[in-house]
Amino acid sequence: MKSRALLAGAALALAFVSAAGAEVARREVGQIVYEGAPETPAALQAAIAPYYDARYAVFEDWLPDGSILIATRFGETNQIHRVKAPGAARTQLTFADEPINAAIVQPGTERFLYPRDVGGAEYYQAWLRDLSGNEVRLTAPDTRNQSFVFSKDGRLVAWSQVNRGDPNYDIMVADPANPAGRRLVHDGVGALAPQDVSADGRHLLVSRYNSAAHVELFVLDVETGKIAPVGPTGRKIAYAGGAFVDGGRSVIVLSDDGSEVTRPVVIDIATGKVRDLDSGAKWGAEEMDVSPDGRTIAYAVNEEGYSKVVLRDIASGRELPGPKLPLGVLTALKFSPDGSRLGLSLSTSTSSGDVWSYELAGGTLVRWTQSELGGLDPARLVEPELFRYPTFDKRSIPAFIYKPKAARRGEKLPVVIQIHGGPESQELPNFNPRRQSWVNELGAAVIIPNVRGSSGYGKTYLALDNAEKREDSVKDIGALLDWVAKQPDLDASRVAVVGQSYGGYMVLAVAGHYNDRIAGVIDLYGISDFITFLNNTEGYRRDLRRAEYGDERDPKMRAVFERIAPIKMSARMKKPMMVFQGANDPRVPRTESEQMVATLRAQGTEVWYVLAKDEGHGIQKKANQEAVRATEVLFLKKVLGIGE
Repeated sequence: MKSRALLAGAALALAFVSAAGAEVARREVGQIVYEGAPETPAALQAAIAPYYDARYAVFEDWLPDGSILIATRFGETNQIHRVKAPGAARTQLTFADEPINAAIVQPGTERFLYPRDVGGAEYYQAWLRDLSGNEVRLTAPDTRNQSFVFSKDGRLVAWSQVNRGDPNYDIMVADPANPAGRRLVHDGVGALAPQDVSADGRHLLVSRYNSAAHVELFVLDVETGKIAPVGPTGRKIAYAGGAFVDGGRSVIVLSDDGSEVTRPVVIDIATGKVRDLDSGAKWGAEEMDVSPDGRTIAYAVNEEGYSKVVLRDIASGRELPGPKLPLGVLTALKFSPDGSRLGLSLSTSTSSGDVWSYELAGGTLVRWTQSELGGLDPARLVEPELFRYPTFDKRSIPAFIYKPKAARRGEKLPVVIQIHGGPESQELPNFNPRRQSWVNELGAAVIIPNVRGSSGYGKTYLALDNAEKREDSVKDIGALLDWVAKQPDLDASRVAVVGQSYGGYMVLAVAGHYNDRIAGVIDLYGISDFITFLNNTEGYRRDLRRAEYGDERDPKMRAVFERIAPIKMSARMKKPMMVFQGANDPRVPRTESEQMVATLRAQGTEVWYVLAKDEGHGIQKKANQEAVRATEVLFLKKVLGIGE
């Protein structure tokens, strides 16, 4: 297998002297550069590999003949496959070196559109491909493209495009039969994205994302390029998704206007009148699709992290019978072209993820794929428990905890706390090979908290960490450390924190504020200084991040950033740290990690630095996943005092 071969191959070993004068070993294995990190023992690498051999399948779209497209991995990266019938073979259709994680069928044809980048740089190009392998590029070179939607007849495709350094997305359209004839229909301001095309192809429903709490809606005239706002004005509303209904006179969309959570509403375009389809919603809706006849909406509701699919009649708002799913997290949802079936995919804590269809007439749930667990024993996989713990301002913070099934009575377990990114995100009880490997290979309790600022718990909770309140979320981790110390089966002297992206900022801040209460830190592409981060992140993201984190050009906010920057707290960070970075990351550039590594090494703090030369914001390639995750486990064994 390629990943094993990379690890078995010759490594380039070098050494350099850190600012503190200590020699730091440097070696390269495949696309991974290690500085200060020891080699992973073969036995440990072999134990970790099966977790990343596990496959999963994600529903992408329906083909006209009733077969489906899915994303799954048989080699190094996810690719698009076709499944002709439930239980049928997965036939691979794309064969790129880079991951292909999404596909959209051109209605009425056997062609599909897929986006692809290079090395994780996120400058996505889109390609149109048929089942025979013939393909043509749709988008212009050296641009970033996203949010593709087709007209119902398949004769128009719309999307948003942005150029390097530009914060403003433009709206593009093309005839799929003539991709070279693509044209700009609206010179945009902000993060515009098409959501739907009207039945006659003359109008687009377009959203503008300003922040997680403020998304605007517009109708765009394709011929004139003019846009007009939809719905109430004068107040901030968070919309998600959206589609034309009622012959194009209305739109249906998820909205949090007048509520803590998003739920489906119908907005009359001409009058702005809003009709609420679920006014008493307690939990937020996150993903939606409308049946081809425009009569039914299907949407996913997030109930404490678990997904529920709801079907409603749009005219009356009446809830219709829907699928009864296993406890898990929905990853896709879409009606078939004839409206008789709903395609969906689901991941659970103990199954890697598969594709299903719900037959609306008979109310039956049909399984299409059976993804392999890659040699893992399903009996060892752990389902987490949901709990809540008190924090400094008397709020209750939700979290999940995984514990080894074979834990001995009276044994105090080491603890790994994993903190999500975003911060407008949420830790979910889906299949996660890292967590399962930490539980089974380390014998650790794994806690995934959703501190203030997380999505999924209402807009008030989402805003609790904004701007100058940023460190209140760090205090929530301090409160979690208090909770751990009170548990009879958890060892408060052996706690490691792990976080990526914004979660990387969080663990760096935890290292600054609670150094004496943790054993070690794994920071993956984390923000070490908000000022340098905002200066260096890609132009199309900068204003969006300012809306969440605060604007460094404002002297008062800049002073806050100066105070809370983890790199300014480095002198307090004495515990060992592992830092991972993708070389091509456009979101959190490698400069954020490397300035942190240099500062820590200069003061004598032990740092393992791992760089993936062919990755961006995350780890997409299987060989890299195996290598980096095994290094993480080796680091955790060291800091948590776990012997081989």
